Amino acid sequence: MLVLSFLPVALLLTITPGAATALVVRHAVVRGRRDAWHATLGNAAGVLAWAVLAAAGVAAVVAASAEAFMVVKIVGAVTLLVLGVQSIRHGRARPAASRATRPGSAFRQGLVTSMANPKLAVFFVALFPQFVPDGAPVLPSALLMAATIVALDLVWYSALAYTVARARRSFMDGPWLGRFQQMSGAVLIGLGLRLAAEQR
Repeated sequence: MLVLSFLPVALLLTITPGAATALVVRHAVVRGRRDAWHATLGNAAGVLAWAVLAAAGVAAVVAASAEAFMVVKIVGAVTLLVLGVQSIRHGRARPAASRATRPGSAFRQGLVTSMANPKLAVFFVALFPQFVPDGAPVLPSALLMAATIVALDLVWYSALAYTVARARRSFMDGPWLGRFQQMSGAVLIGLGLRLAAEQR
């Protein structure tokens, strides 16, 4: 019953475009399905970490403290800006050079982007209590909801990565790959600026 009532909200959270969507699509187009999958795993790990922290009450501190929220927000904004600038710079370079990547880099980018998003802390702290049944233990219920979100994230972003990676060959010849990197970089920068400007 808990999963069924929570599922529509979790699905809406998953498919709403954001930094994770931009990151996964960028990796799928530029570096292929493997890197996009690693970015997906990193994002899922970050979502799970925030959910567990929310269940343990730690994320409530971030949500309630203006200073803690500001620190996480700044880290998140800087992360998105750096990734965006790097993407634009690589888009202006040769496509072969832009595809080079270090093992684990995509996973780290997904993890850091997710963990540096204070909105997840606020979201989980505000959302989880509404779905915990009266008298039910909070931690198991919260972990079940967290697992639901992570499972949906893995399915959605994996399907997105597969679809985009299948179409990436049309970008490999000609200038489209570099142009897409510059466009995705601009999107990441825009998301970073929006995060920096947002209030709780």
